[in-house]
Amino acid sequence: MHRSHRERHRTGRVGWLRASVSGANDGILSTASLVLGVAAAHAAHSNILIAGVAGLVAGAMSMAAGEYVSVHSQADTERADLELERTELKKDVEGERKELMAIYVARGLEPRLAKQVAEQLMAHDALGSHAATSSASHRPSVRGRFKWRWRRPAASPPERRCLS
Repeated sequence: MHRSHRERHRTGRVGWLRASVSGANDGILSTASLVLGVAAAHAAHSNILIAGVAGLVAGAMSMAAGEYVSVHSQADTERADLELERTELKKDVEGERKELMAIYVARGLEPRLAKQVAEQLMAHDALGSHAATSSASHRPSVRGRFKWRWRRPAASPPERRCLS
């Protein structure tokens, strides 16, 4: 009997975690600074409380609006990249196959196997496989500690062999 192997990777949630920590830190610091500033002006306790609540609400609304814009900007960019891949596939299918092959060679596959992988993936779902592979090959490293192993280097010798 075949059991599926499920690993629970955390890197998919790192953006959410980073935004949460940054938002909490910003909210605590800005609200505390506002409250301290109002208190330093010798305001009444009720005015300090009102200023703190107002700052907290304003900060939350600001963070929510910023996150909304950020998420939609990322989605727009991803849609534009997908459309670019679709256009490139219509214009030059063979060039896109060679590019996909080059990515796999840069990841460590032998050119013959990379060609076979690229052909099979493109036969199954050319747009999906090319878009996923191309975007993964351009991901930046995370503070240099966890370098994206499969990031495509700029014109390595095996890649030049594949593209020619």
